[in-house]
Order: sequence, then structure tokens, then C-alpha cells
Amino acid sequence: MPEQNFSRATWLNSLHMSALTVALLREQGIAACDVLAGSGISEQDLAELQRLVNPEQEQLVFANAVRLAPKPALGLVLGLRTRISAYGLLGYAMLSAPTLGEALRIGLSYPVLLGTYFRLTLEPDGDLTWLVAGGYGEDEALRPFNTELCLGSLKVICADLLGQPLPLRAARLDYPASPGMAKPYARGFGCAVRFAEESSAIGFDTSWLARRLPLADPVTHKEMLEQCRRQNVEFAARRAWLERVRGLLAARLQAPPGLEKLARLMNCSSRSLRRHLAQQQTSYQQLLDELRFTRAKEMLQQGDIPIYRIAEELGFSETASLRHAFQRWSGQPPSHFRG
Repeated sequence: MPEQNFSRATWLNSLHMSALTVALLREQGIAACDVLAGSGISEQDLAELQRLVNPEQEQLVFANAVRLAPKPALGLVLGLRTRISAYGLLGYAMLSAPTLGEALRIGLSYPVLLGTYFRLTLEPDGDLTWLVAGGYGEDEALRPFNTELCLGSLKVICADLLGQPLPLRAARLDYPASPGMAKPYARGFGCAVRFAEESSAIGFDTSWLARRLPLADPVTHKEMLEQCRRQNVEFAARRAWLERVRGLLAARLQAPPGLEKLARLMNCSSRSLRRHLAQQQTSYQQLLDELRFTRAKEMLQQGDIPIYRIAEELGFSETASLRHAFQRWSGQPPSHFRG
């Protein structure tokens, strides 16, 4: 299968994983507002599930979860709750594929639709096949959580495809074991787990790749594949367009251009720009807020930049306006994000 190149900066994710994370921590008595703090995602967003969020927002939710519920294998627990129905058209294309091997190859061919933070590959090793999660480029502190989430969800996807659990022969992880991790990992993966390996992966008997899937249907499969192809092309075009909008705004945060001027920079009408942004479940103000919030946090992390300078850099007329904006964005004052 040819490797696809994709940029983290150009994709947006659904709120599905953020909603699952909030639900999981709510069971432990942790309020949704605490899990969402600093992400720019509201409880209303989770109720409506209409918005798309960028990777940084989703990763902030994960970071809050790890901080608020520092239990071993939290990501694995979340991954094992992620069913194939969460992947929409791609999930149906995989379910209707003739074999497990073909279904996995289809899923791995559409990393943007899969919404993964890893580059996934199938690697044969004699009578064993490894489903490898490599190319991680997020916060190193979240590597265990994100890896657990990825491999756990892949285990469930395989079970959903087969209509029965896929017996794993081994699991390997590219980070060292932490105290209390061995038991929940062995229980979650159902096999021996090795740590501090060169890559992270789950391994199973190669013979399973040829196993016929119970929901295989050639007519449905052909239609779903075509829809996935169209959706992938559409997503790529929309995200490239949105990234251009974000780039123009990001370069002008000190003096935001306004919707009309931004439309002229994009060579379109303000009505057309507003409509295209709405199709992406966003708006001019929402994009401006997200970019300002991101830049403000970066500057605060440097530790020694005065608040008034940050306000000037982001186009606020006074520091009070920036403080009010932070409360609106995250429910926290700027000092909460100081390095």
C-alpha cells in the first residue's frame, strides 16, 4: 500500500473523541468544563456535535484528561470504547469489504478520514502481521495516551469487522513502562506486552487477514469506496482552502482584516466566504479567536512577555479586553497559561 503524506496542520477532526473523553471522566466525577478547559470547545458544542476542531484543541482535551485522571492506561480505556461506527462512510466501506486484510488496507489508505495521529502500516513478519502505529508528531508527554488510544481503537475496529475478538499474539510499545501499567495493558490487549521497543504495534496471526467478513457486500462496498474517495478529495480541497484562510488571518493578528477585506484577499465575495466557512462548521470570528488563543498561549509560555505586549500583538486595544477574551475562550485567566 503506498504511503500517503498528510499534514497535521491541514486537517480538522470531529468532536467524537472529545465527547468520549468527557463522558469517560464524568463517570469518575470530573466536570466537563474542567476537561474542556483551554480547548475552546464548549459543552454546547459537545451536545450539538456540529463543529470540527483542530488537532491542538483535541490534544488539549486529552492533556486535561491525563492531568485530571492520572490512571494507568487511560488512553487504552478510551480506545476500547471507540467503535467502527464512529468512522462514518469509511467504517461502512471497511465493514462491507470482503476480508479483514482488505478492510484494514482501505482504512489505512485514508488517514484523514480515520483521524489518526499516526502513520499506520501493515508489516508481515513470518506467520505474524504487525499493525504498526508510527510517525508520531504530537506532544511527547502524551505519547503513551495517544498510542494507547490508537492501538486500543484498532483492536476494537478489528473485532467489529470480524464480528468476534481478534486474538492478539503480542503488543509492543515504543516507550518505557510506568508503575502500575503492566496489568491494565495485559488486560486491555489480552496478550503479552513489550515496552521500550523501536515501534508501537499490535501483532496477530497473518491467517486472519484472509478471513471473510460477515457483513461483506460487493455492491455496498463499491458504493462506499466511491463515496470515501469523493469525501477524501472534498476534505482535502476544503482543508487546503481553510488553511489558506487561517494563514492570511494568522499573518495579520495585530490588525485583523475583517470579513470584507479577508474576502478580497481570498478573491471572493464576503457572502461566499461566510458560506464556505459555515460549510466547515466555523466562522470568521471563531477562526480569529482560535488563532489569537493559540498565539497568546505560545507567548504566555515564554514567561517574560508582559500581558499588555501580548494584547498589542493580538490586536486588542487594552489588556482588559484580552483578559475578558481569555475568560470567554477557556474560562481561565491568562495567568493560568504562564510557563
